[in-house]
Amino acid sequence: QVQLVESGGGLVQPGGSLTLSCTASGRTFNSDPVGWFRQAPGKEREFVSVISWSGTTIFYADSVQGRFTISRDNGMNTVYLQMNSLKPEDTAVYYCAGDPDGSWKNWSDYGYWGQGTQVTVSS
Repeated sequence: QVQLVESGGGLVQPGGSLTLSCTASGRTFNSDPVGWFRQAPGKEREFVSVISWSGTTIFYADSVQGRFTISRDNGMNTVYLQMNSLKPEDTAVYYCAGDPDGSWKNWSDYGYWGQGTQVTVSS
């Protein structure tokens, strides 16, 4: 069983940057795609980005395209989400997830999840 741990969240001013990390333990990611999702208070969990095992296939939500960059280091069992030009509407708990069975953009299709890390964008 894979355990995922997210880190790197925090409080940042609008326009600032953060890098989130998602590290697997228990076993490696194997060949799993890994996605990032977020959930703001009172809202549904939404897709942010996903990366294939090789890193050659990447998708972003329209709302983060051009501002966020996903990457992975399979040797370190870690997936990253570099977030630039942060906006207050990016405030949410960010989750990473692996092993989608179906749509890579549908959170309910993923097989395992982390506990999330809070990102707050505020002045």
